[in-house]
Amino acid sequence: MIVWVNGAFGGGKSTLVEELRPRWPQALVYDPEMTGFVLRKIVEVPTGDFQDLRLWRRQVAELAVGLVEEYRRPVLVPMTLVDPGYVGEIFGVLEDAGIDVHHFFLQVPREVLEKRIDGRVFFPDDPEREAAVRRWAKGRIEACLAGAATLPGGTVFLDGELPPRELADRVLARVGVGEGR
Repeated sequence: MIVWVNGAFGGGKSTLVEELRPRWPQALVYDPEMTGFVLRKIVEVPTGDFQDLRLWRRQVAELAVGLVEEYRRPVLVPMTLVDPGYVGEIFGVLEDAGIDVHHFFLQVPREVLEKRIDGRVFFPDDPEREAAVRRWAKGRIEACLAGAATLPGGTVFLDGELPPRELADRVLARVGVGEGR
């Protein structure tokens, strides 16, 4: 199975996956952002968002399928994905491969997201790049919040302001994984 943890930048996706890891040790973690970083080193990303690259979407779906098929382990995916076409494209490949996808979306108010983004350090030695990343992440908040309304049926919406342990409890219960399994 794949457990896709979705939400806006600063929504707590990575924090939730970090909470799930020790409680579900057989699960693999695949962060599609890494695929984007690799592609960005190889090709130009005209829009600035590697999700707009068809190759990124293909690679994300194919690698996720490959991880499940090759290793026969659950895969945790912390990634913002709200464009309805892109969600359909990626999730369609996963479903066509017969993979059970559990999709969670962390709902967090705009003000909290902005505060969390401001509280993170991305590039401590490069203030200009740091400011650019913050602007980029904050500039995506509205689309992420609006995109939540277009997510597929079956998406489980969680209160992203809950403590990570409580969120992990809810995810594990929903996917049928008990403590220590």
